[in-house]
Amino acid sequence: METLFWLILSTLGWTLIDGSEMERDFMWHLRKIPRLVSERTFHLTSPTFEADAKMVLNQTCGIECQKELPAPNLSDLEDSLSYETVFENGTRTLTRVKVQGWVPEPHENLTAQGAPVRRKRQVYGTDSRFSILDKRFLTNFPFNTAVKLSTGCSGILISPNHVLTAAHCVHDGNDYIKGSKKLRVGLLKMRNKGSGKKHRGSRRNRREARGGAGREGSREKLKESAKAGRRRKESARGQRAADGMPSFQWTRVKNIHIPKGWARGGRGDAALDYDYALLELKRAHKKKYMELGISPTVKKLPGGMIHFSGFDHDRADQLVYRFCSVSEESNDLLYQYCDAESGSTGSGVYLRLKDPDKKRWKRKIIAVYSGHQWVDINGVQKDYNVAVRITPLKYAQICLWMHGDDASCTYG
Repeated sequence: METLFWLILSTLGWTLIDGSEMERDFMWHLRKIPRLVSERTFHLTSPTFEADAKMVLNQTCGIECQKELPAPNLSDLEDSLSYETVFENGTRTLTRVKVQGWVPEPHENLTAQGAPVRRKRQVYGTDSRFSILDKRFLTNFPFNTAVKLSTGCSGILISPNHVLTAAHCVHDGNDYIKGSKKLRVGLLKMRNKGSGKKHRGSRRNRREARGGAGREGSREKLKESAKAGRRRKESARGQRAADGMPSFQWTRVKNIHIPKGWARGGRGDAALDYDYALLELKRAHKKKYMELGISPTVKKLPGGMIHFSGFDHDRADQLVYRFCSVSEESNDLLYQYCDAESGSTGSGVYLRLKDPDKKRWKRKIIAVYSGHQWVDINGVQKDYNVAVRITPLKYAQICLWMHGDDASCTYG
């Protein structure tokens, strides 16, 4: 099974492309990015952090709905791309932005392939997900870029200090969800047997040791108790590693950025198009991360395939990888039937295309997995697993969040 999985994984970049597609331009091309300029920052009241996690929106403007909408004007875009920042101490700001050099995207990339109506499920038919159990894969690129959020979602490393995830993983559209005030990110790690650090006894044991120092034999009993506790912990960790269940190095989040298109605060419905957020870590990591890319149209996806890995709730802390073809697309969303369960939302959706300069294949993130949604297509309600595309404007916004200015965000 492991050999079959690795064969599939290692050849997806080219074996899924037939002879006619080999002639296509499956390359990453740098393009000029619109400028997002921070205009003014306001202080807001601190959030209450009382919302419940919300995975499904009440309404989703699908492909047909989007066709009926007027083209977005610059003022609306600037309002939606303005953003909230919540800091570690619970304070919150709103930053207004101006967009410069924006060229409206054509609507000709909308597709309607007439996919069959499905029942409400996140796993369709035969479960095609792969649990990544071998630590050689778990701790190496690209799987090491997947992270787990303390709120139950997934995310992906996009720099030494930043994680990209879904906005609904920290905010329900009106308020920040419970647990997001002290949000933590779990980075994958595997413990080799005997390589762990020396553990000290628990605080309780140390207090008991101080309080009973004068009792005969108490020190020896406490030492033996601490050793037994360490043996139990090491046994549990060893079992987790043997079962392919990774350990996590948990890191606190310094601040959270969310577009105003999502964080409406009761002033209208949150827009699925803006279901993405950036988390800045309090401590930088040293792992290899995955770069951002601009989402190409379906015609420019090798084999029409997308890939993502996350921590699906039904597989108990295992990292789960999947790939599938895109069924429909709009300017801001990818509609697909990738098998996925709750817990995987917030995962980074990526492609493997050729780097034109170095003539090698390179993976980049082109969307954020948002989850299961019902959408209206030709008057029929269909359910899809939906991903939010990284458009040039969203690329510019995420880049601004990462760097603090637009100087490093000219091309993407």
